[in-house]
Amino acid sequence: MIEVKDLHKAFGAVKAVDGVSFVARDGEITGLLGPNGAGKTTTLRMLYTLMKPDAGQVLVDGIDAAADATAVRRRLGVLPDARGLYKRLSARENIDYFARLQGLDAATRRSRIDALVTALDMSDIADRHTEGFSQGQRVKTAIARALVHDPGNVILDEPTNGLDVMATRAMRTFMRKLKDEGRCVLFSSHIMQEVGALCDRIVVIARGRVVADESPDALRAQTGAASLEDAFVKIIGSEEGLAA
Repeated sequence: MIEVKDLHKAFGAVKAVDGVSFVARDGEITGLLGPNGAGKTTTLRMLYTLMKPDAGQVLVDGIDAAADATAVRRRLGVLPDARGLYKRLSARENIDYFARLQGLDAATRRSRIDALVTALDMSDIADRHTEGFSQGQRVKTAIARALVHDPGNVILDEPTNGLDVMATRAMRTFMRKLKDEGRCVLFSSHIMQEVGALCDRIVVIARGRVVADESPDALRAQTGAASLEDAFVKIIGSEEGLAA
């Protein structure tokens, strides 16, 4: 479980995150939505300890990220907005490198990598150098790398960005599998169809603050909107109007 309590982050005079609080629970998929510049990526970077908040608290399985960042990282699997891979290494070698960083022994590394190659349908690319990979192949490798240590909490920043239709469908199926395994899945997306199909709960961020935190059905009912996209536009429009 990931708990976010009153997070703040400013860059000079700009308040990127201004008191964000929410909970992402085990066995659920929580979506993080917001317009560009709303503070989503900054929030995620603080959750996976790439940035330090100016104020507030992040708890992962009850562990304070500020007090023990290493323990928190062990409990997180992260697909960041940058998918950087080591191009001279094969997909398998990229995954193995991160497994070594997590302190896994050789037998465990082999077992976990083989399981992920099967789960993500990577057998045809596992032993190819990643230079020249398609976007879908890069994302698969990056996700396997993030999950090789079997974390209970998974953070995915726009996991289907740039993927074709078949790769997107496979990614959604894989995310549901993570949920069914009882993991906490937190992801950001701009694709309303995807959010509506996957999420148990949606957290909407605007101007660095949480402006809604409900199930998809509750968001539609709350706004009187027929679709999740319409509900999102109404929520964001109301927030912008109040700020004007």
